[in-house]
Amino acid sequence: MNLLRHSFALLAISATLGAAAGGNADAPYVSEVWSPDNGNGTYTNPIINADYSDPDVVCVGDDFYLTASSFCNVPALPILHSRDLVNWEIINYVVKSTLLPEEYFNTPQHGGGVWAPSFRYHDGTYYIYWGDPDWGIFMVKTTDPRGEWDAPVLVKEGKGIIDTCPLWDEDGRAYLVNAYAKSRSGLNAVLTVTEMSPDGTRLIGEPVLVYDGLPDGNHTTEGPKFYKHDGMYYILAPAGGVATGWQIALRSKSPYGPYEVKTVMAQGNTDINAPHQGGMVTTPAGEDWFIHFQDKGVVGRVVHLNPVTWVDGWPVMGVDKDGDGCGDPVRTFRKPKVAGKTAIVNPVESDEFNSPVLGKQWQWYANYQLPFGFPTSDGYFRLYGYSVSENFVNMREVPNILTQKFPNEEFTATAKVRVSATIDGQESGLAVMGNDYCRLAVEKQGSEFVVKLIECKSANKGKPETELARTTVASTSVYGDGLRASYNVDLWLKVKVRPAKVTDKNGNEVNAEYCQFYYSTNGKKFNKIGEEFSAREGHWIGARFGFFSIQPHGTNRGWMDIDWIRVTKK
Repeated sequence: MNLLRHSFALLAISATLGAAAGGNADAPYVSEVWSPDNGNGTYTNPIINADYSDPDVVCVGDDFYLTASSFCNVPALPILHSRDLVNWEIINYVVKSTLLPEEYFNTPQHGGGVWAPSFRYHDGTYYIYWGDPDWGIFMVKTTDPRGEWDAPVLVKEGKGIIDTCPLWDEDGRAYLVNAYAKSRSGLNAVLTVTEMSPDGTRLIGEPVLVYDGLPDGNHTTEGPKFYKHDGMYYILAPAGGVATGWQIALRSKSPYGPYEVKTVMAQGNTDINAPHQGGMVTTPAGEDWFIHFQDKGVVGRVVHLNPVTWVDGWPVMGVDKDGDGCGDPVRTFRKPKVAGKTAIVNPVESDEFNSPVLGKQWQWYANYQLPFGFPTSDGYFRLYGYSVSENFVNMREVPNILTQKFPNEEFTATAKVRVSATIDGQESGLAVMGNDYCRLAVEKQGSEFVVKLIECKSANKGKPETELARTTVASTSVYGDGLRASYNVDLWLKVKVRPAKVTDKNGNEVNAEYCQFYYSTNGKKFNKIGEEFSAREGHWIGARFGFFSIQPHGTNRGWMDIDWIRVTKK
């Protein structure tokens, strides 16, 4: 465990914003598939229609910074920037390449890793705290959120401690509130507060129970955020569960309580289910706003922005039309008041791979390791084949899958690639990943390539893959000769994602995301392969799409050069 106190390795794979498709790399990236700014002084929720679960936000000067859970995906702990709380861009990651314990996170640990971070600014320094449910409470800090962050500090070793948030008081004392993961600790709906050293590096007191939501009917109380407002201490927390819950506020004259409790936002008559955990922020104009997530299943936990008003000493989030002190989340609302005009910008999706660093939209399934692949200055990213074991079951065990989040319910992702292989059985291609997944694989067989569609149902339960369809395409070129000959094929791969309504096993109508795969040998005529695949979310995350390259265990290398990927409406 002492290893956890050491710095996280910072490798050269640190991400830099990839150029927008066909555009100026320095221009703000505007998504074709979701942009919340209506251009008339209003916005439409979600402000980020992608899986940034458990968001928290901080304001320093005219700048807003946001972070979110990243679980086992690396780089970890994204940093997003905004000038108006509506338009956001990815600017950095805190952990660039390696989560520790390194050996543990060198393989995919689905559902583990970085849970529910809190973002704070105190005495000239930015702090992020998070709980890893298997290892303990971590803290990392910097004076520049766009630059390098200090090595993470293990504040408290322990299992099941999650959703941590600090508060520095005016008297110089500091406190930490946290929740507990029932899966590790057996506790559900419990919040405790512990005194912390003023430098934020360790806990110096014993935990004090400040709230147990079960007697009040606030089951699954979690995700607490700690504030002080007008001399009172407030803890904001969601309760009721990710898909069906509500927001509560706790109020006290002491950080240790006793606390009064009130529900301050719920779904009400809206179609925005379970307004779930997030963070409150005060703008330079003196307005209070609440950023939180909504669980949208396959698309993930998307980010919403709601106004906050104070009524009788309680924060009311959203709009309280009936005056009961509990707000409903808004769909469309006026933008926050900020200085000057702000540009429309969205988290980047498309990538021309023209930069010698990997774009910030990409994450690996596990710690980055040098054989995974490299960016180049030649206009492509080379993804090397990962040697799978002889007992290979499915792709959830493969660490070098390079993916990004679904950016909307409906989109098309088209990629131009060159697949190179020296031995039969080497496969590369495009995938939609989740607890169920589907992948379009290009596999060398002799001097030709087989394009095949492979599906895996209940991959999270260790189920094997099933081949659904296949066709054969000719090699485009060959490098070398004999046993070392590398056969190449140039292809365009595409997946079209569309929303649908389906009936579940209980007869209820639920949302689904259907994915249709295509391939082309010339970039003009695309051939459909197989039937539509119904995507499924992953473990605590939405579905993701991206690239893979695998090969039978051995020394011969296969790879895929990714020329570009473009995310569009159609």
